[in-house]
This record gives sequence, structure tokens and C-alpha cells, in this order.
Amino acid sequence: MKIELAVLFGGRSVEHEVSVISALQAMENLNREKYHVHPVYIAKTGEMYTGSSLCSMSSYLDIPGMLQTCRQVTFVPDGGNVYLQPVVAAGRHGQSVRIDVAFPITHGTNVEDGALQGYLKTVGIPFVGPDVLASAVGMDKYVMKTMLRDGGFPVLDCVRLMQGESTEDMIRRVEDKMDYPVIVKPVNLGSSVGISKAADREGLEAALETAFTYADVILAERAIAHLREINCSVVGDAWEAVASECEEPFMEDEILSYQDKYMDSGSKGAKGGSSKGMAGLKRKIPADIPSDMREKIRTMAVEAFRCLGLSGVSRIDFMLDCDADALYINEFNTIPGSLAFYLWEPVGTPYKELLDMLISLALKRSRQEADILFSFDTNLLAMNAQGGTKGSKTAKKA
Repeated sequence: MKIELAVLFGGRSVEHEVSVISALQAMENLNREKYHVHPVYIAKTGEMYTGSSLCSMSSYLDIPGMLQTCRQVTFVPDGGNVYLQPVVAAGRHGQSVRIDVAFPITHGTNVEDGALQGYLKTVGIPFVGPDVLASAVGMDKYVMKTMLRDGGFPVLDCVRLMQGESTEDMIRRVEDKMDYPVIVKPVNLGSSVGISKAADREGLEAALETAFTYADVILAERAIAHLREINCSVVGDAWEAVASECEEPFMEDEILSYQDKYMDSGSKGAKGGSSKGMAGLKRKIPADIPSDMREKIRTMAVEAFRCLGLSGVSRIDFMLDCDADALYINEFNTIPGSLAFYLWEPVGTPYKELLDMLISLALKRSRQEADILFSFDTNLLAMNAQGGTKGSKTAKKA
């Protein structure tokens, strides 16, 4: 019997389009002999839709028209199962289908930061990827840095800045902590959105304004003058995890940009599309680094993955300071673009096999959670029904 698999993508995120590309790549590579795949597109307004047209990249050239051919749906728990159920609107009906596991292939705020994961956990459906807390930690760069530093991992010092502070105070705090140039970035975004480099006070003011366009909380950290970026992926969970090959991405500017990552590949993507997502980025695989550095990065990636309590597949981005010969963890991508499949194929793991591993991990976690007690039977409600609803604070004094 096939596994009923709901693949979720899109969402209210600045990385909405990247998610679509990643999901279509994955759906093309899922083993249809094992899985009955149900695409679930989350519109930028939050509604969820399913339909066969969602699997064609060309459909997204006219999203309103595409959605006219789809059914709006929602997840409904019933009797220990979870169903993908049509939302009855404008006379449109459809059949419910039981879903065994959900596969979020989503990037960015509201969908990768624990919000979507919390929803799936609430309705009671097993899902691929990190749990709620690990998703939130992985998305918040400051919290992630704090946990990694506490775990003994090397990260750059930073200054956390919030909307509501005066620009002058923020600039003073940054200048008190570090010298120029500095990197300024939103605390909870990926795909290099909102990131800029400031060489002086005027540049810092502009960088703050850019970053605050996308987030209420941002970070400033020292810019490494002679930087090499090395990335590595990890798949697994807290019990067992393994590392992929390492890569070195190449950038047109001093910062690896959204343009570098998604719009300059010039190669064909899924079903008539024009982008391979992160798979189309200019990169060298394996990275041209000594074997001892490769093993250091791969070992650190696995240990940091387990430190943050992650599950599924992540991509860990490292920074190599060539002047100081120092290695730092830059950030985690808990649901990486293209699911980082291009880092697994060089070590003998085809994309289909990677997807099978991720779904198996989701079902494994579901079995483990079934052994955990989530309820505690008491007669508290009956006691309150007899004595009112004021609770223990109203108990009579002896």
C-alpha cells in the first residue's frame, strides 16, 4: 500500500518562489511506486490548495488562473487520522483523503520557523524535518548563535538590534563592539534577503534601513576580509546523523546574493521552468580544501546539527577566515533550497534515496512520540464543576 504524502510548499514568506522550485524538484524525484503524492500549495494569503496543475512550473506564470483549477483544502483530524479535506466554497466539492505524512518543503518566516510545524503537530500529522523548537532555533540567527556558542562551537560575535531603538543608539552599539566593515542581516531570513555590507557609518545606516524592511530584529557582525564560504549538509536526527560532501559556492559580489543563488544559473529547471534553485548555483563540489579541513567541517556539521536537536536534512554554511585560518559556523538552513540534494549525490546518495530517508525519519519520530505520555487523567474538571470555576485560590482557609 502506498504512503499518502502531502507535500507542502509556498507560504507567506519572501522565499515563497524558492519554495515552489524546491518542491517541484522533489515531487519529480519522489518514488511514485511508494508514495501517492498530494501537492499542497500555501498561497501568500495563507489558503491551501491542491490540484494537478500545481506540479507544473509553467502554471505559476498565472497563479490566480492556476488556483481556479485547484481545490482549497485544509487538514482535519478525525478518529486518530488526519485528512486533507476540501473547503466547500462556491459550490465546489471534493473527496477527503487520509494523509500519512506531511513533507514541508518551505523556506523562510511563517513556514520554516516552527509556525507551520506547530500547526502540523497540533492536527497530529507526522511531518518531515525538524520539530517546532528546533525549527524556531534554526531560523533565529541570534538564538542559534547563542546555543552553538554555549555548545562550544565557533561563531562570530554579533550585536542584536530591534525596531524601536534610535538609529543613533544602534550605530553606537555596533561601533562599540566591532570595527568596520560589518555585515547587517535580518535575524530570521534566508536566501540572502535583506543582507548588506557597510564600510562606514553612512553605509551602516543604509544597511539598517534595508534589513528592517524585512524583519523587526536584525544582527550586525564583523565582516571577514578574506572569506571563503564552505557548505556541508547533514541528514539524520538526534540519534544518528551523517554529513554530505562539502561545496564552495562562488559569488559575483562580496556577499552571496539572492541573484547568485537563484537567478543566474541559466539552466532549465522543473517542467519548463528556468531555474534549478540552489542546485543551479555556481559552485565547486567537492570544495578545494585540504582533507583534514574537510573532515573537520563534516564532523562539526554533524555535532552542531545534533546540538540544535535537528531532524531531516539541513545545510550548514561555514565561513573560513583565510587571514586568521579560523573556521566559523555562519548559519543553519533547516529546510535548505533544493533540499541540498546536489551535496548528497557526490557521496553516493541519489535524490530519490535522500527523499526516502527523510520520510522514514518523520515516521520514526512519530513512532517514538507515540510512546510519550501527553495526557494526565485527573478528576479536576469534575471537582471544579461541583465547586465552581474559581480554582484552588478559593479553597477555604483551615
